[in-house]
Amino acid sequence: MMWLDMLRTPMAAPETRFLKTMRLTILASSALLVLTILALAPLRSAIGVGAGGIAAALLAMLVILVPVYATAKNRADNAYLDQLGAVHEAGDAA
Repeated sequence: MMWLDMLRTPMAAPETRFLKTMRLTILASSALLVLTILALAPLRSAIGVGAGGIAAALLAMLVILVPVYATAKNRADNAYLDQLGAVHEAGDAA
């Protein structure tokens, strides 16, 4: 296979609205977690021990969302690439 053929090969499925929403939620949660950790001392003085709870909740949300997103994205990519392979094989047979 030539390198030019590899460049033309699709590597992932088009992103659905559900996957895009999940990806953006993960990115926003990650950014909020970073900001919460950086501002933990001021948050702790403003709201007390609940500041640690905010960081823990964001971390728990990421622990749940990332594997769900990765699984859904992997399934979508595999289905898309299988579909492309079937179309490609049908074109070769004709």
